[in-house]
Amino acid sequence: MNENNKYIAKYISQIHRKSRTFMNREVAKYDIKAGQLMFLLDLYMQDGKSQEEISKKLEIDKGATTRTLKNLEEQGLITRVKDNHDKRTNRIYLTEKSKDVKYDVFNLIGQLRNEVSKSLTNEEEEILIDLLEKIYINMKI
Repeated sequence: MNENNKYIAKYISQIHRKSRTFMNREVAKYDIKAGQLMFLLDLYMQDGKSQEEISKKLEIDKGATTRTLKNLEEQGLITRVKDNHDKRTNRIYLTEKSKDVKYDVFNLIGQLRNEVSKSLTNEEEEILIDLLEKIYINMKI
C-alpha cells in the first residue's frame, strides 16, 4: 500500500458514499432511493425492457434486480406487462409517476456531475472519465 495513504480504491469508495448520500437526500422527496436510480435511468433511456435486459445492462444479479423492480412496482414507479410474443417474459414500463420526475432526476444527476467536476477543467474531466472507464474495463471480477 502507498505510504501516504493515497490509493485508488479509497477514493472510489469515498466518492461513491458521498454521491449516494447526496442522491439519497435529494431523491427522498420523490420516494426514490439512490440504488433505484440506475434502474429508472435505464428505463428512461429505453422503456419496455425485460427484467433480464435490465439486469444484463446494469450488470446486477437477477435476484437484486427482481427485488429492486418489485420495490419500484410497489411504489408505483413501474409496471410489469407480459410480453406479447413470450408470455414467460415481463416488460418493464415507467408509470406516469416516474415519468413526472424524469426531468428532476436528470437535473440531480447534472448537479452531482457539476459538484464532482467543479475543480476540473473540461480536459481533466474527459481524462478522468477515460481513466475510470479503463479501470472499469480492467475489473473482470
